[in-house]
Amino acid sequence: MSNQTLQPVLSVQQLSVDVGHGPDARRVVDDLTFDLYPGQTLCIAGESGSGKSLSSLAIMGLLPKSVQVTQGAILFGGRDLIGLAEPELQLLRGKQIGMIFQEPMTSLNPLMTVGQQMEETLRRHEPLGRQALRQRTREMLDSVRMPQVEKRLLQYPHELSGGMRQRVMIAMAMLCRPQVLIADEPTTALDVTIQAQILQLMRELQQVYGTSLLMITHDMGVVAEMADYVVVMNHGRTEEQAPVRALFTQPGAAYTQKLLAAVPVLGTAGEPQDLSERPVVLKVQDLCVRFRMSMGWFKEDKQVHAVERLNFELRQGETLGLVGESGCGKSSTGKALMNMLAYQGSVKLCGKELNGLQGAELQAVRRDIQMVFQDPYAALNPRKNIFELIGEPLLIHDRVPLAQRRERVAELLRQVDMPADAMRRYPHQFSGGQRQRICIARALALNPKIIIADESVSALDVSVQAQVLELLEHLRDQHQLSYLFISHDLAVVERICHRVAVMYGGQIVEIGRRDLVLHNPQHPYTKRLLSAVPMPDVDRTHDFKALLKEFEQPSPIKAKGYEAPAQTFLKRGEEHWVAAG
Repeated sequence: MSNQTLQPVLSVQQLSVDVGHGPDARRVVDDLTFDLYPGQTLCIAGESGSGKSLSSLAIMGLLPKSVQVTQGAILFGGRDLIGLAEPELQLLRGKQIGMIFQEPMTSLNPLMTVGQQMEETLRRHEPLGRQALRQRTREMLDSVRMPQVEKRLLQYPHELSGGMRQRVMIAMAMLCRPQVLIADEPTTALDVTIQAQILQLMRELQQVYGTSLLMITHDMGVVAEMADYVVVMNHGRTEEQAPVRALFTQPGAAYTQKLLAAVPVLGTAGEPQDLSERPVVLKVQDLCVRFRMSMGWFKEDKQVHAVERLNFELRQGETLGLVGESGCGKSSTGKALMNMLAYQGSVKLCGKELNGLQGAELQAVRRDIQMVFQDPYAALNPRKNIFELIGEPLLIHDRVPLAQRRERVAELLRQVDMPADAMRRYPHQFSGGQRQRICIARALALNPKIIIADESVSALDVSVQAQVLELLEHLRDQHQLSYLFISHDLAVVERICHRVAVMYGGQIVEIGRRDLVLHNPQHPYTKRLLSAVPMPDVDRTHDFKALLKEFEQPSPIKAKGYEAPAQTFLKRGEEHWVAAG
């Protein structure tokens, strides 16, 4: 049955939303109109600041006090939700319209167990007895494929992984079997395999319960995988809306074309430049990172083996990608190389051993190895202006006079394509992409040989991400920089890296030239990672059902004194090695 013969379950008509009041008001959503039909998945796509999330909050009646709907209608079940009294909205929320928020850790109550929070949601809408409440929550956690349900019901949010917390959020949103489910960036911060599992769960729940899905996302791969119909927003306005196939094959708006062109796609990069004759700037041998774990009174302590016997080299001007799921040891490796945590093994920078360095010796080495962190806002002190932030390394290491420091900061800002007068402003006055450029400028201040980029573009929109990647490539070629590029986004890794190392359970299981590892994977774990990547192509969508099966990661908790056996690698081609066993 076509949509023309159905009545929409949710209809948004000429919706406009303003921030502020009176002459200071600024329009953030302008004349938004769309219909969501029974069983349909409608995606609202666009970059940060386009008004996607505010539109969803307006539907739920959850707009902040400083934000108000100035015109339009939101029709659900024959009623206009705008102006509906709060008690009536509370009856709708959760019961008939559910919502999955972007960050589950901030949406779940840290003082309540998973079971308590789910039962509270259900109790508000349905008069069930205690046994019936428990049974319904168990059934819903089972339906989202939560392992060890009884154990999870007694746990608190901080005791769960990111993927498990997102499953709890989906289960809570679906408890009362709502007609409409709004999912606001439900997979943004998740690894590719966990993201694929969540997308498959949402598909299955939608089929079982006949729910209409309104998905908010900036990931065009997710749009291609999930959507029936797409609304593209830019700065509050609708640029284009069309069925998903028409949007991807014949995008009409220039903005949509730009958005699709900026998406990195696996398989589009050619053979990387051969850098095998370049000198080695970083040599890592048998790197181990372990944390002591107290098991309580009268029990022997154990160790968490976060990184175990890592070996790799990084050449001058090379980018080595370090990929894997959360908890595999990627970030611990980066921090160990920066001497930010204790480790065993050997790390040599241009032949100089870094393990055991302290004080002035360590400070001197940090001129040559710098780090760009995942969250640029958390990495920048909000109380300091940009001149102080970028100039701080110059002050600490070189004691450069004020005038020369100001000149050097202006030069660094120009290198990252930002105006020199930005140095007088503060971090909160810049967008996410601009803040990341500032972090890169700070990392460049001392002319380092190596930059460790830890998920440095994962939080950025696709077009901003493309700009930052171009900048990193330009700086690498201009200054002969070497990058250790830590990421879970395999399309981004293919775009910027020469070689790729795949980590699993604290160890490298496959390493080699990017085209060989990403297009001829040999290890089962590498194949699993690649099978989970959502593609921005409606003709190459995936069935993620196989990924819902539990894939056991080896436990990093070992008995005190445990030593892992040395790895054996098999050569699978020129510059391509895979772990045996």
